[in-house]
Amino acid sequence: MNWVAISSWLRSHVTLKTLYLLLLGQLVSFVLALMSFTSSLIAELGVDAPITQTSFNYLLLALVYGGILLYRRQTPLVAWYWYLILGFVDVQGNYLVNKAFQFSSITSVTLLDCWTIAWAIILTWFFLGTRYSIWQLFGAVLCVLGLGLVLLSDAGVGGGGGSRPLLGDILVVAGTLFFAMSNVGEEFFVKKKDRVEVVCMIGVYGLLVSVIQLSILELKSLESVKWSTDIMLGFVGYTISSFMFYTLAPFVLKLSGAAMFNLSLLTSDMWAVVFRIFIYQQQVDWLYYIAFAIVVVGLVIYSTTDKDPVPIPALENGSHNVQYQMLDGENVASRDELSG
Repeated sequence: MNWVAISSWLRSHVTLKTLYLLLLGQLVSFVLALMSFTSSLIAELGVDAPITQTSFNYLLLALVYGGILLYRRQTPLVAWYWYLILGFVDVQGNYLVNKAFQFSSITSVTLLDCWTIAWAIILTWFFLGTRYSIWQLFGAVLCVLGLGLVLLSDAGVGGGGGSRPLLGDILVVAGTLFFAMSNVGEEFFVKKKDRVEVVCMIGVYGLLVSVIQLSILELKSLESVKWSTDIMLGFVGYTISSFMFYTLAPFVLKLSGAAMFNLSLLTSDMWAVVFRIFIYQQQVDWLYYIAFAIVVVGLVIYSTTDKDPVPIPALENGSHNVQYQMLDGENVASRDELSG
């Protein structure tokens, strides 16, 4: 083995920024695993209230980051309806994925939610103008193929756990489409606007949508809940881990984009397997290990063949040197501030 060549390759591909992103991405990944664990625990305790459990997170985001905005006396930089759309798709993603824990195992849910990667690549390609190399696309395809083994296992080859695993899988895949839309929208705003404002407005409009949706879908479920200390601790744990996730995620999205952000979260599946083995005392089918190995190979290929996005023309002022198009209705003062 040529160690000199390997060392040279590592120096040329791994920079301090890359290491920082990997470390930050793994911190977010661990927090995501905690979210999945607490959500699964709430489902195990017989509580079917996925909208309610996310509402507390949105409320906390609105209070904390709204307080920061009030202290700054900062006026919103983006029209309210964009944040309403962002809040809506984020709520639907959380609802569908958390609902899936009622029917499928924690390992299946956390593996299949990586379909967000495929959706994020498609959406950033068409709407943000991000361009990916052939090797990056190959790495992403490997990730998706590896996750396909989970569907095969849940169909009966290995038994993924849960009362209706295939229904749970379908809910997760549907939820990942909404998560991808939320990630891409958040990436756009944190790169062009203010991170604190974005997180605050996700909380405000996410809470608004959640309250409306909760009043329609979950009132009967809440009435049947027999609250206990374990259930309340589960809600507290989910709220705290969710708050940490929404706080840290914008940093990764701003520095690396939605696709790499979701690829970094793949290691949360490893934590999910650990939780399943040591806490739930469940057996993990061999197909899960093969799936994870394929996903890791895809991640390595993607991260070591990174390609800078190709700039796309802006809609305003005839400028051709920016990566993202500016939203209609943006005032001149805001543009000057951003370019300064």
